[in-house]
Parts: sequence; C-alpha cells; structure tokens
Amino acid sequence: MSTPQTPTEFPSPRNALADTFSNSSWRHAIEFVARELFLGNAVFQSTEYGDRWDVIRRVDMSTDDWLCLVYRDVTWVTQVNGIMAEQATGRTSGVPTSSSTMPSLVVRMLEAAQIREEDKVLEIGTGTGYSTALMCYRLGDSRVTSIEYDPAVAARAHNAIQAAGYTPTLAVGDGLAGYADSAEYDRLIATCSVRYIPVPWMWQVRDGGTITTPMAGWMGGVAFAHLTLDDAGNAYGRFLSDDLYFMTARPHLPHPLASTLVPRGEPRESKIDPNILDDSTGLFVAQLGAPSAQRAGLGDETILLDVATGSQASTRKAEDGGWVVQQHGPLRLWDAVEDAIGIWRQAGSPHQSSFGLTVTPSWQRVWLGDVDGPSWDLPA
Repeated sequence: MSTPQTPTEFPSPRNALADTFSNSSWRHAIEFVARELFLGNAVFQSTEYGDRWDVIRRVDMSTDDWLCLVYRDVTWVTQVNGIMAEQATGRTSGVPTSSSTMPSLVVRMLEAAQIREEDKVLEIGTGTGYSTALMCYRLGDSRVTSIEYDPAVAARAHNAIQAAGYTPTLAVGDGLAGYADSAEYDRLIATCSVRYIPVPWMWQVRDGGTITTPMAGWMGGVAFAHLTLDDAGNAYGRFLSDDLYFMTARPHLPHPLASTLVPRGEPRESKIDPNILDDSTGLFVAQLGAPSAQRAGLGDETILLDVATGSQASTRKAEDGGWVVQQHGPLRLWDAVEDAIGIWRQAGSPHQSSFGLTVTPSWQRVWLGDVDGPSWDLPA
C-alpha cells in the first residue's frame, strides 16, 4: 500500500464521505486521496436546459464551501465538448466529454472488478485521475497503468496525480487498443462504456484475469460486464446486477442523426407496446435485436433509424388502443425488436444480470440464461 500523503487533519467533508464506505476495502483510499486535486479550479453544473452548462469556480466560493461541493457524492462534469471548465467564459452548450464520477460509483466499479492488493491493473480512461490515485494508494504505483484518449484531460490528470504524490504509468492514446507496453494485466477496468469488447484488451489480460466494463449500445441500452479470460484466449461472464455506466468511448458513439424524419412504409399492427423501450432492460433487449439502430422519441411515438442503410421504423398509437408501426429500408428494425422482446418475455422479462457475454477473437455474442440459450451477435 502506497501512502505518500500525511494523514493529518482531513477536511471534515472528506471524513464524512469516507465514513459512507465504512464496510468497503476502499474506505482508507477515499480518506487519504484528496478529491479536490482532481476537480481543478472549476466544474460545470447542469441547467434546466439539459445541454447547457454553467461554471462553478473555486475562486467564487469559500474554502469550506468548495470542499463541501468537492466531497458531495455526485458526478462533477469537468469538460463539455472539449472545453475544460476552467477555460469556459460563460454558459456552455454541448455534451459532457470528461467528468469526475461520483465516488460511490467509482467504488462500485472497483469492487465489481474484485481488485486485490497484489493485482496489476490497466485502467481505460484516466479522466480526472481520481480513480487512478485510489488504486495507487491501495496497490502501489508500480501496479497501476492508466490510458487517456484526450491530451488535455490526460495532462491535467497527470498533474493532479503527481500533486497527490503518486507515479503510476500514464499514457495518452486510444484506450480501445489497451496499453501493451505494461501487459500482462490481472485486471482491466474501463471508466468509459463500450459497444463491444475491443479485441486488444483480450490479448493484454492474463489467463484467468478479468475485464470489467460498462457496455452501451446505440439505442442507449446498458449492461455491466465482468468477464474472465480462459486459456484459449476467449472471455465469458454474466452481466452484473448493478446498472452502472459511464460516458461512451468516443469511437463507439453513434453517427449523427438527421434532424427530420417522414414516416414511410406500409402500416401494420405492432406486436409489442413501444413503451417497453422506456424500461431499461426492455431497451437493452430491443438493442440486441437491432444493434445498428438509434432511437428517437419516447413512449407511443418511438422512432428507430439505421443511418448506414437508411432503414427506419416509427410507431404511433392506434385508434383501437393498440399501436401501429411503419417500416422502410432493407433492415426490418421493428421486426427484429419484436422478436427479441418476445424471447425475453417468454423467459419472464428478467434483468440484464440474467444475460451473459461470450467474446472470442472473431465474434461476440450475448446470451440469455446460459451459453446455449437464445443469443444475439454484437456488432464487433
């Protein structure tokens, strides 16, 4: 265990946060690692407009108020559309591209990965560096490697980690390619969501090692994977019961959608209620059936689009109380969704944790119940 900091007078908000993890093996790391080092001097706060962000600056607050903000168990956005909070000149529009994840979520991720003191860990997505520092405290610097895609985010994380007194291996590059220079790893964890498991990760984790990552598809359905590598170079495991996810890795984000859609195709009665896609597991299952589709709309008026082929499906409420669907293009998106939802319902509509994932160098497949049960290929 590495303890470069001197545990003198901790700010009371830090103690209060650490006390919430009294039963966790990560409690002392939360107590020792100063989160304020990783938030910098400003953070973004969401507004009532959703995609617009105001800046909260440290200089505008007392030290006590700033520390109370820092040690709240919330996620603080530190970058929007590539603009760091310190650099923002006013209200900023866009989507978050980096953040300091709420500590409880960070701890859940580390616990789910079953990290032990003797493990060598690769972290995909350094972000602010806070979780990197937590691992350095518990495992020691030499056992932690972290890679970040965004150079500006990586540079700030490097400075914060050094200020905290740690010197892990830090790299700037495509985390989807892993970091072969320090392989092999006992544990690989991703603090970003992926659409499928990148094959280089499989090459860099030892036999018997694990990959723990949130997964997110183009409809927005999510699952939390914990996979074990076998001696043949394959990985397998069930999704976990936690509905845990992070920002999606930029190369795995969906293509931009057109701003307008005119429903096309012969209308027919829908076999399912489109509102089922408002359920988190229902959305995950629908996404398995139509993995190349993106979703727009909600409830009765759901729209699915496949940008590559121009295929589309749109639903609406029928006068008789049912639902009507129209489809157009080479992919029958709604047919595929209906089939997947039907299989899931026959199994009792279970949570994502009833599904599992098998990954090989040539294909990746989600299955329901067990490896011989109904299955769907991921677009890997």
